Amino acid sequence: MALFPSDFTWGVACASYQCEGGWNADGKGPNIWDDFCHRVGGSPVKNNDNGDVACDSYHRYPEDIALMKQHNIRAYRFSISWARVMPDGDGALNEAGLAYYDDLVNRLLENGIEPMVTLYHWDLPSALQYRGGWLNREIVDIFARYADVIARRFKGRVRRYMTINEPQCIALGYYTDVMAPGWRCPDEDIARLFHNIALAHSAAQRAIKAVDPGTLVGLVPCGRLCYPQEDTPENRESAYRACFDLTGRWAFNFNIILDSVVLRRYDESAPEAVRKFAATIPESDWAAMEAPDFIGVNVYNGTMVDAEGRDVDCYPGFQRTACKWAITPEVMHFGPLFLYRRYGLPLIISENGLSCNDIIFRDGQVHDPKRIDFLHRYLTELSRAIAEGAPVKGYLQWSFLDNFEWANGYDERFGIIYVDYPTLRRIPKDSARWYAQVIATNGESLKA
Repeated sequence: MALFPSDFTWGVACASYQCEGGWNADGKGPNIWDDFCHRVGGSPVKNNDNGDVACDSYHRYPEDIALMKQHNIRAYRFSISWARVMPDGDGALNEAGLAYYDDLVNRLLENGIEPMVTLYHWDLPSALQYRGGWLNREIVDIFARYADVIARRFKGRVRRYMTINEPQCIALGYYTDVMAPGWRCPDEDIARLFHNIALAHSAAQRAIKAVDPGTLVGLVPCGRLCYPQEDTPENRESAYRACFDLTGRWAFNFNIILDSVVLRRYDESAPEAVRKFAATIPESDWAAMEAPDFIGVNVYNGTMVDAEGRDVDCYPGFQRTACKWAITPEVMHFGPLFLYRRYGLPLIISENGLSCNDIIFRDGQVHDPKRIDFLHRYLTELSRAIAEGAPVKGYLQWSFLDNFEWANGYDERFGIIYVDYPTLRRIPKDSARWYAQVIATNGESLKA
C-alpha cells in the first residue's frame, strides 16, 4: 500500500518578512514588523535583529527557484507582503511590488512548481495598525479589497490561496510584547480580534471566489493538538476532547477560529471573556462566515494526555529541538484525524519542521541528521493518519531557507537550505537532498 496518494502535493514554505528583505525597496510601505524591529532604543527581537535584508529573496528569488527545482520541490507556499503591493494597506497600488510577485509566480510555473499564496503572514501595513489593526472592524472590508486585487492579478495562475496564517500568533502580538505590534490588550479585545479575523477570512474568500470561482481557499490556524499516552479508543476520545477544550490557553487553540468559520459558534468551554463578547455578535455576522475549502495545519509538536485528558509532563531529558520545542511525531498522526473529525474538511500540512544548530562543516557541507530523522518520523506518522482516513492533500516543509525567525531573530535555523547571512550564500543541507528523494518516490523512500 502506498504511503501517500498519487496526487499528493510536496512542497516547502517561507514568509515574506522572514525571507524577502528589501524592506523599503521600490515603493514598499512600512509594516508592523518593520516598526517592531526598528523601535527607538532597541526592539524585543534577539540581538536587535531585523528583516531589512533577511535572505534577500526579493533580489535572489531566481536562485531560490532554481534550488527548488533542483530538489524536486512541487509547490512553494509564500506570503505576499501587503505593504509591498499596497503601501498604505488600502487604496493606491505599488506596481513595482506587484511586478515582483508576477515574476515570482511566472518563474515558479515555468519550473513546474505550484505557487501557493498566503495573503497575510503577520506583516500588517503600518497605516492600518495606526487605525487599530485587527481590532478595527473596518479591516474586514479592507482585507477583502486587498484579496480582490491579488486574485485579479493572479487569476488562472494561482489555484490555491491561504488567507491568514496563524490567527493565534496574530493575537499574541496584541496581548504580549513578544510579537508585533506588541500591544497589551485585555481578553475582551482579543475575542473581538479573533472575530474580526474570522470575518476577514470569510470576506476575502468570497472576494477571491468572485474573481476565480475554481480557486481553492484555505485558512491556516495553529494551536494545541493532543495525542493519547496510550492508543486505545478511550484514550483517543480523551485526547480529542482535550484538543478543543478552551478552558486553558484559550487563545492558542485551533477551534477559537475554526469553530467560528466552520461551525458558526464558540465551544461551550469558551472562557467568560469570549462568552461575554459572543453575546454581542449579531446573527448577520454568523451568517457571513465562510468555511474554507481546506484547513492548513501548522504542526510542530503536541501535548500528550492521559486517559482523563490531563497533560502528561515531558520526562527529564525529553527529546527537543534547538529552540527547545518537544519532538512529538505522534501529533502528526492524531492531529489531522481529530481536525477532520471535528470539521470534515480536507487538510494540507502547511508547515512542519524544526530548528537545528546547523553549521558548515570542514568539508563545506551542512550535515543535519537530526532534521532528517525528525522529518522521517513526522512523515511516517502523517502516512498513518492518511491510512486511517484523514484527507491530507499535501505537505509543505518549513522552511525552505533559513530565515528571520521573528522574536528569535536569526538564532534559529529551520531551513533545508543553509543561508550564510554575511554572504547570503545558499548551501543545500543533507536534508534537502533527502527530501528531494522523498518527493521523487512519493514517500516510498520512507520505508527504507
